[in-house]
Amino acid sequence: MKKTVKILAVIMAVVLIGAVFAACGKKQEETKKLVMATNAEFPPYEYHDGNAIVGIDAEIAGLIAEKLGMELVIEDVAFDSIIPGVQSGKYSMGMAGMTVNEDRLKSVNFSDSYATGVQVVIVKEGSAIKSIDDVAGKKIGVQTNTTGDIYATGDYGKNEDGTENGNVVRYENGAVAVQALLDNKVDCVIIDNEPAKSYVKANKGLTILETEYVTEDYAICFAKENTELQEQVNAALKELIADGSVQKIIDKYIPAE
Repeated sequence: MKKTVKILAVIMAVVLIGAVFAACGKKQEETKKLVMATNAEFPPYEYHDGNAIVGIDAEIAGLIAEKLGMELVIEDVAFDSIIPGVQSGKYSMGMAGMTVNEDRLKSVNFSDSYATGVQVVIVKEGSAIKSIDDVAGKKIGVQTNTTGDIYATGDYGKNEDGTENGNVVRYENGAVAVQALLDNKVDCVIIDNEPAKSYVKANKGLTILETEYVTEDYAICFAKENTELQEQVNAALKELIADGSVQKIIDKYIPAE
């Protein structure tokens, strides 16, 4: 009887140890996933190629994940849900041609910058808007919660008492904003230069003003408490910038003119 009890005890111990290792293995597997939230409507930084999400951000994130020994998982979500999702822990980080500004810094932390973007103005050919100075008082299309939205609202979208004047019209993404311009619902669209070039190339009768609106740096956002991942990503980014990998990716998607 005692022998049977001992055997049962050994079996239970083995089962318990196996369960512990299985749980640890599962936990390790979960921690190896680097979940990147993006909005794949922003070529050449992120966009769909068939079922895949490709672009500058996707490739840089892939190299970062590789350096950290993690598996990159890209989630395509609405742009204005990226920061809340990162804050809640649903996503490890947000990478979507996102720039650092004071409002965002209240909610999340950012990595070092990995690329520079320029906000420009798209108009119809023959438009009365010839420069940035002509934008005031016009209907401006923007993508919701992007820096184009933030800057345009601050510069052109408010009355003296701080209330919005209706001049800035927000859309789900850049493509919808550009369609609104084609349909004469807005007079111009403010958006990043690279996707702007893609939209102008794809739609006859549009042009980009020569004068730039705003120059900004792109970075990756993290939850305030996730400083460990922020530091790890910064270390990986530093190496990838130093060895030329980041510039190589940028040059692949944005060839020198």
